[in-house]
This record gives sequence, structure tokens and C-alpha cells, in this order.
Amino acid sequence: MTSPWRADSPVAAEVLPSPNHAERREDRRPDMLLLHYTGMPRTDEALAWLCDPASSVSCHYFVFEDGRVVQLVPEARRAWHAGAGSWREDGDINSCSIGVEIANPGHDGGLPPFPAPQIAAVTALGRDIVSRWSIPRERVLAHSDVAPGRKQDPGERFPWADLYRAGVGHWVQPAPIRDGRALGPGDSGAEVEAAQALLAQYGYGIAPSGLFDAATAAVVTAFQRHFRPERVDGIADPSTLATLRALIAARPSVAG
Repeated sequence: MTSPWRADSPVAAEVLPSPNHAERREDRRPDMLLLHYTGMPRTDEALAWLCDPASSVSCHYFVFEDGRVVQLVPEARRAWHAGAGSWREDGDINSCSIGVEIANPGHDGGLPPFPAPQIAAVTALGRDIVSRWSIPRERVLAHSDVAPGRKQDPGERFPWADLYRAGVGHWVQPAPIRDGRALGPGDSGAEVEAAQALLAQYGYGIAPSGLFDAATAAVVTAFQRHFRPERVDGIADPSTLATLRALIAARPSVAG
């Protein structure tokens, strides 16, 4: 059966249309690339779910373990992949983003490594998308970045540094883990408020309150999954905070 539309990216091998999409609200132009894992045991079931009208979920692209890429929703349309979340001034992530689902059973399935052919395909697809849409490096994000209280994907085993070296995403070498003053659940005061302010400055949806609550721990955990994956524990230790400051200082298109 011939597809009613052509793939936007030459990296996509074919189009497999999902009915789950709508117009981008307020005529938003996509300026974010959001990466997910499927989080289901079977790849075929994950793809079928994204194309099932009963699921009310979808994505723009789906990347198989062997590196094959299919497009499910036109890039001009609002795919339903992010759910509730926020980043900087954006509260409707679906309207401002292009979503890529990467076949992987996720944390519930042991978070197996992402195969090299799959990462090569994600990298090639990402480079094409960010080039065509002029997406800033710091707006290539994890699902867990925009929804830290709900999501963990694509997880701490995803090779963000490799994508960065290929021109996709934002990254600095994580600061070494060392002893020192660490902030965690139950802490309060100016140091906690300053850490929350730094996270908000980078883009995370957190309001500085001075109280290290569960929401703060979730944001710190999300930050670590993406930018300091050696230890993911939700504790704002010196390494985490130093890495965060370095990322803010290194943002290429947003004043720190």
C-alpha cells in the first residue's frame, strides 16, 4: 500500500502512518528534538501501540535495534509522544518538538545497551533533523528531562556523549565524583535554593523553594541520567553541581 505522504528525512527507510497526531498549537515550529525509549519488551508490540488509534500515543520516528528507521507522523504535525512536561518557557512539549522512539525495553527490562547500528541511525537521523530545523544543541533532550517526575527514558546508558561528538546535543565532560558537601532530601536553605535556580536556569521545570523535596530529587535524577550518568541517585553532590555549572557556561545559543 502506498503511503499518503513521503518521509521527511532521507534516513527513514519507509513511512508507516500513525493516526495519532494533530496540528501544532499556535503554529509552533519544531525547535526541540526529544529522544525516548519504547520501554516495552517486544519491539513489534511497541510499534503497533504507537500506530493504534486506541493508544492516543505516537512519535515522528521509530528506530529499530538493527538501525532501520520508519516515520510514523509528518514532522509538520504534532505527534503525541511527550505527555505532560515542560522545558524553559514551553509547557506544550509536543507542539515544539520532534519525537524519536528508540526500541529498547527500558529500565523495567534491565536497560540493555543500545546496539551500535541503532545509535548510528539515531545519530544520522538526529543530525538531519537538527540541521533542517536549526534546532539548538541544548534543545536535544531526553524525555526524562522534560518530565522528570514521570519518565526515565532513554536512560543513563544512552550514549549522549557520542551523539554530541557527532554534532547532536549538548554535553560537557562530567566533573569527577568526589567527596564534599552534598544536598539531598530533607535539606533546606540557600544552598538548595541556589541549586534549584541553576537547574531552572538550564531549563528544568523546577521552582526555587529552598526545600529539597521529592520533585527536586526527581529533577536532579533526570539531570544525572543525561549529563552525569556514572552515579544516578538524586543527590546534588559536588560533581553534579559542577557539571551543571559547566553546561550553563557552555550553552552555545542561550545566554547563561
